[in-house]
Amino acid sequence: MSSILDSREKIRAIDKSNLLGSVEALPDQIQDAWEQTKSLVFPNTFPTVSNIIVSGMGGSSLGALVIKRLFKDELTLPLEIYPHYHLPGYTSKDSLVVLSSYSGNTEETLAAAEQAIKVGAKIAVITGGGKLAELAKQNNWPMYLINAKFNPCGQPRLAIGYAVFGMLSMFANIGLINLAESQVLNVVDLLKELVTQLAPEGSNDLAKLISYATYDKHIIFVAAEHLIGAAHVFNNQVNENAKSLTSEWHLPEFNHHYLEALSFPHLAKETTIFFFFNSALYHERVQKRVLLTKSLVEQKGYETQMILATSSTKLEQVFEVIQIGEFVAAYLPILYGIDASSIPNVDWFKAEMAK
Repeated sequence: MSSILDSREKIRAIDKSNLLGSVEALPDQIQDAWEQTKSLVFPNTFPTVSNIIVSGMGGSSLGALVIKRLFKDELTLPLEIYPHYHLPGYTSKDSLVVLSSYSGNTEETLAAAEQAIKVGAKIAVITGGGKLAELAKQNNWPMYLINAKFNPCGQPRLAIGYAVFGMLSMFANIGLINLAESQVLNVVDLLKELVTQLAPEGSNDLAKLISYATYDKHIIFVAAEHLIGAAHVFNNQVNENAKSLTSEWHLPEFNHHYLEALSFPHLAKETTIFFFFNSALYHERVQKRVLLTKSLVEQKGYETQMILATSSTKLEQVFEVIQIGEFVAAYLPILYGIDASSIPNVDWFKAEMAK
């Protein structure tokens, strides 16, 4: 039986800003971000820093979260994501501070920029413009100025390929991680095929089935190792696009206390669904934990689903999960009958803070 998610025409009637078009453009965004950042030049002192601090809020910190988890065995410097008005006390002239704000006007990131200047930290910028771009130009900081031409809906959070892969590319350019062009092209090819499959007229109903399963439910995401950052991107997009309540947990930490939180309240069992992310590239003990945890959660009366990342490399699996999540976050608001683009609560809050 055909559903609303099988019809582009019906989706378009609700998705007036073409958010789905931006979701389908993720592989193009990644390739474009890679090309845009190739020409960036960084001082040769950047790779010699003692630590890396990324200042960014919401979607602007997603790239750093992906890097921290995906390249945990390769990073030789401490990397911390600091979403606040200030930087940690150990920030110094030997720190690399990456200021990330798509709008360029995020007040927390601008405040962190002032502190980074005061302590003489090395600074790099990722932004789409605004005050942050002006600061970067005034101070001659290396900057990736995002030109999101493959983001038809125009919403900053849907420029996910630019924000996430732009930061990956920047870190590779500096020499902090290894990322070859062949790996990038493999990701692009993988996602183009996945987009064809997950599209409304596609043959793979996974994203649609997840959307129906999560309708009117509190979603709890449970991930591990290299997929933690990808699961957080998934989570972030569901929050903003589908306006849905979610939680996020990581294995093995989940097993050490949250397992005992499954008894009460009784009503939670009717309104909660757990999504477990699994991968054959996890540590074998973690793979066992995923299966046992899922089984126990089911025994306690909760609905569960499994998302198995099947691509051949960790990098590809990360973007496989992100692409699936992007489709779910586009389809779920269609089921709710809402235009996902507007973020009235966030807009109201920012307006009140500005008074």
